[in-house]
Formats: sequence, C-alpha cells, structure tokens
Amino acid sequence: MKARLGIIGGSGLYDLPGLTDRREETITSPWGEPSAKVSFGRIGETQIAFLPRHGLGHRLSPSGINYRANIDVLKRAGVTDLVSFSAVGSYKEDLPPGMFILPDQILDRTFRRETSFFSNGCVAHVPFGHPVGPALAKRVAMAAAKAEVAIRQGGTAVCMEGPQFSTLAESLSYKRQGYDVIGMTSMPEAKLAREAEITYCLVAMVTDFDCWHPHHDQVTAQMVIEQVQHNSIAAKKLIAALAADFPPEREPCPVGSHRALDGAIMTVPSARDPALMAKLDAVAGRILRQT
Repeated sequence: MKARLGIIGGSGLYDLPGLTDRREETITSPWGEPSAKVSFGRIGETQIAFLPRHGLGHRLSPSGINYRANIDVLKRAGVTDLVSFSAVGSYKEDLPPGMFILPDQILDRTFRRETSFFSNGCVAHVPFGHPVGPALAKRVAMAAAKAEVAIRQGGTAVCMEGPQFSTLAESLSYKRQGYDVIGMTSMPEAKLAREAEITYCLVAMVTDFDCWHPHHDQVTAQMVIEQVQHNSIAAKKLIAALAADFPPEREPCPVGSHRALDGAIMTVPSARDPALMAKLDAVAGRILRQT
C-alpha cells in the first residue's frame, strides 16, 4: 500500500509552506463538516495531506472541532500515517517552552466529544493500549534531530476538555501523578485515527509551564500565542526533514494500528444498521468488504 503522510496543524500551524504541486480540495464527510479544506502536495517525493485542526484563522475551539469528520476526510484522502501537532503546557522543569515531546501515552480527560465512529448498529472495540505508533514516532524523532529541533521521546500527555486552562489544583494533581504535558486536542483524535486504521503520532509543542510553576503561575492566551509562533517555525523544519526520508510504501505498525479493525467488529452482518454502515465506508471499508 502506498504511504501518504498526513499532518494536522495545531495552534499556530495553519498552513504548510514548501508543498509542490499544491492543491486544495473540499472533501465531503458523512460525519459533518471538517475543520477546513485538505491541502495536498509533495515535499520531495513524499505525498502529503495537511489539515489545520482549528480551521483558518483559528475559528474552532478544542471542544468545537469535528474530530470524526477530520479523521474521516484524511482517511478518504488516503492518509496512512498521521503526525499531529498540538500546543501543550509542561509539568516538568526539563520540558521548557520551545521543547517538543513525543508522548507514547495519552490520558483522556475530555467529556463533551464524540469519541468513536461506531455505535448502536455496528459495535466495535479496537485495541488502544498503545495509542501512538512507535515506528512512526521514531521517524519523527530522527527527523527532529536532523532539523536540530529539541525533542524528547516518550511520556504521558493529559488531554483536558478546555477551553479554560487548568486550575491550580488540577495542575498540581497531574504533576504529582508524574504526567509530562497537558493539552486539549489529542483526544478523541488519537482514538478515531486508530479506528480508521491510521497510524498516529502526537508532537506536543510546549508553550508554557501550566499554572503549577511558582514563577509562571498564570497562563494566558497571549503567553501561549507568543511561544506558538516560535514553535511553528520549528514544526515546519521537522515536517520537511520527516518528508525528506519518508518511505514510499506503508510500513506495518508494531502495535497493529494498520489492521486495528481485525476482529474488532462485534455486530453480526444481519444486525448492522445500514445507515451507519454507509457512513463507515471510508473508515472501515477494508474490513467491511470482507464481511
């Protein structure tokens, strides 16, 4: 299967310059309206599809994003490997603003979002013990080294609901539990990517120390925006380095994300809801064509 690299741009990353043969396409999703048109192009020989998570002009809040539509249109665009950039606050002194981290675990603390493509009429349970594709994360780490972008591999990211920043009690609690960073957008994005059999990697870009830090105890949007601008420059360098050495054929994922739906669907064909099945044509097409 041909590989296509997908990039989701978070806060500050609303465009991807350097794409050749660039075009934009409005892709219709049965799950509603995605954040924006999908931009297609190449960096070197690597085919890329880019989607700004918050839309152009940052018009969408973390809780107002249609995560299902975003993942669905990227699946329809042929994306096999998805690198998702997200602004985060840090719980560690050695993860200062400007540092990037590749978490291998995500703690979901959201509560207002649709978290699955599957529901009554087609029930499925995908393995999700390891939400990040380790081989993809290793490629991202190697690209960061080549681009001279400071990055750390491994750790746990908390995903909160937002859009407010943390209370001090929340911040201190998560810090005491040993978590590394906190953001607002990695969930249910990672869960939906797994259901769509897209290998996922989160690139968490530190903008602040959250409110636990005695010398940085007030997080403001202005503080975040200033750091986001610096982080977006580094993110673009990382993407260019990643694309320069990305494999043309899809690599099997060590944690099985490329075949996550194998054995996952519980509902027998005779009991499946035709309307839901029609909506799953892209996300679950590989497995549904076999049953």
